[in-house]
Amino acid sequence: MGQKNIFVLGMDETNLDTLWDVPNVEEYRFHPLLGIDELQHGEIPIADLIEKAQTELDAFDGTIDAIVGYWDFPVSTIMPILRERYGLPGTSLESVVKCEHKYWSRLEQRKVIDELPRFAVVDLDGEPGVPEGLRFPMWLKPVKSVSSELAFHAADEGEFHDAVAEIREGASRLGKPFEYILDRLVLPPEVAAAGGQACLAEEALSGVQAAVEGYVHKGEVTVYGALDSVNYRDSPAFLRHQYPSSLPESVVRRFEDVSRRVITQIGMESATFSIEFFYDPETDAVNLLEINPRHSQSHAELFEYVDGVSNHHCMISLALGRDPRLPDQKGPYDVAAKWYHRRFADGVVRRVPTAGEIERLEREIPGVKIDLVPEEGQRLSDLPGQDSYSYELAHVFVGADSEAEMCEKYDRCVESMRFEFED
Repeated sequence: MGQKNIFVLGMDETNLDTLWDVPNVEEYRFHPLLGIDELQHGEIPIADLIEKAQTELDAFDGTIDAIVGYWDFPVSTIMPILRERYGLPGTSLESVVKCEHKYWSRLEQRKVIDELPRFAVVDLDGEPGVPEGLRFPMWLKPVKSVSSELAFHAADEGEFHDAVAEIREGASRLGKPFEYILDRLVLPPEVAAAGGQACLAEEALSGVQAAVEGYVHKGEVTVYGALDSVNYRDSPAFLRHQYPSSLPESVVRRFEDVSRRVITQIGMESATFSIEFFYDPETDAVNLLEINPRHSQSHAELFEYVDGVSNHHCMISLALGRDPRLPDQKGPYDVAAKWYHRRFADGVVRRVPTAGEIERLEREIPGVKIDLVPEEGQRLSDLPGQDSYSYELAHVFVGADSEAEMCEKYDRCVESMRFEFED
């Protein structure tokens, strides 16, 4: 039996290294499909990208056995379109958009769970007021955004109107191409009225932030891992995602129950997902923050460090119509995290650590892998996919035998990486 041809939308070197470590990799051939730059930078020419991808696939001299991807929009919505065209396994475009359109997602969640904040859509035309029934503090974000782009915390009416102005200015970058996708679907009246460039307001959640990962296979929803999301002190920006979660098993079971209900309601099938939660230890309340209807490539190394196999295995198996169950094995470390080394002010990057310096760090500190984000000469505010309060300098993956050792390894990396900026 020949190798399976697997096309990877936006394939990058970091994830290719992890893809080569999945079980049965000798059975696979990975092919890049569209470049990461054209999928992530500027306004997304989504119709042209879909046509270009189809042209590349049609010209391929061989079988097209699977199409996968691990990036947010537009990759997440291009995949189901291509899979349907080529008769490949995968969830429907509608189920993906029910998660990606933040307002539609909340409407679907509300049908089956109570564990969510109060929310309302904000029409960006004119001078919208604070939605009736919502209390400060609240978060405002476009109904279509990625990586907390244009997400703003508002503590009062002044900050509310400032956030609305910022979102109105920038929502079209993703909202306009997202409307091209919405036009392919029959939308509920309230979602059609909101469109792809509106704003969602929802009351702020508090407590411990965490996430679960899972998949749907033959109608059965499986959650295979829970992670903690740790923020920088006094900031909404992520410091690290840590696996496994330190929350009580009873809380994780509640996450799993909520996940099964909402994923079933949305109608996902043959797909991976990641769902973000808040747990408040003072009130014992669980609340769903967001559903990501895609494979979470950010966590691949973490599962490999702790479980001995990356979650890429689930993505590939589902795309080939196979059982996605993770093998029962043990990795070399007890705990792992993806750390976000950030700068909280804009500037032009004048120096980044050299390739030799990074290789030396990875060699000297076991269980460390470093990916730099900006390049020399780049202005941080020009980086794609950043949150509204900070800029990523490096992603540092760390595996260790304890949380204390993991933190010590990360601190050594940060102390050794020399960046220089011109403000």
